[in-house]
Amino acid sequence: MDVDTIWMDGEFVDWDEAQVHVLTHGLHYGSGIFEGVRCYDTEEGPAIFRWDEHLDRFYNSAKPYDMDIDHSREELTEATLELIERQDLQSCYIRPLAYYGYNSLGVSPQDCPTKTAIACWPWGTYLGEEALENGVDVMVSSWRKHASSQVPTNAKTTGLYVNSMLAGEEARRNDYVEAIVLNKEGNVAEGPGENIFLVNDGEIYTPGLAESILDGITRRTAITLARDLGYTVHDEAAISRGELYTADELFFTGSAAEITPIRSVDDVTIGPGERGPVTEEIQSKFFEVVERRTDDYDEWFTYP
Repeated sequence: MDVDTIWMDGEFVDWDEAQVHVLTHGLHYGSGIFEGVRCYDTEEGPAIFRWDEHLDRFYNSAKPYDMDIDHSREELTEATLELIERQDLQSCYIRPLAYYGYNSLGVSPQDCPTKTAIACWPWGTYLGEEALENGVDVMVSSWRKHASSQVPTNAKTTGLYVNSMLAGEEARRNDYVEAIVLNKEGNVAEGPGENIFLVNDGEIYTPGLAESILDGITRRTAITLARDLGYTVHDEAAISRGELYTADELFFTGSAAEITPIRSVDDVTIGPGERGPVTEEIQSKFFEVVERRTDDYDEWFTYP
């Protein structure tokens, strides 16, 4: 990676010097929150996609953990824009992170400082370039998604991604590209790092927030684009496992995955086994928007 700088608590530091103490609370207990944000290469220059919404979720994720982030939205924005400029990045993935740092090592973090960092680096298509056109083969994981009565599923918490890691690695050990995770009721929740959409008879369904999913920014984007394209979107759906196999189309959404079709689930072919027409239209509109080949949705972008 041709990057050499990370922002940490108000200072730009060398990439290799961006280190934490081994007794950092967040390392031991997963007590951190983070975001994953895309910056796209456009004719107007680098453009951060839906930065304000990501910042909203970043600060909201800190609330359940009584985590006070000592840096304002404006400071984080300026730091991110300068990171992109300093490293001459035209497109990149942006990772804001806040976590409880080093002090005491009891479970309570009350004596631990909140630390904040931002990194940016080039990152291509998360599930592979071919996946955007041909789709991916996935499996339903044996691991269940944690419930919102156990931990706040609307917070993007570092420690909770152990659940995602287990599901994703189980899928890859079994020669699938990705997993689908069910919630404790046995309904479809999401992928390890993606939200999921189902298409039947020209209408679109996606699990609601009550299904223990993360409120994905790209999920919101897909819902908006689909409705603006004239589709009916049911965004508070409860989807059973069986409905996956009989869907006309399925696709993932996420800041990393963008809009990725699903061509099979548990070796059951979905629709014709390739990207469906609804998925293709939403995906095409998405890339038209993020690459700024249209003036629509300009309010979604932040420019250095």
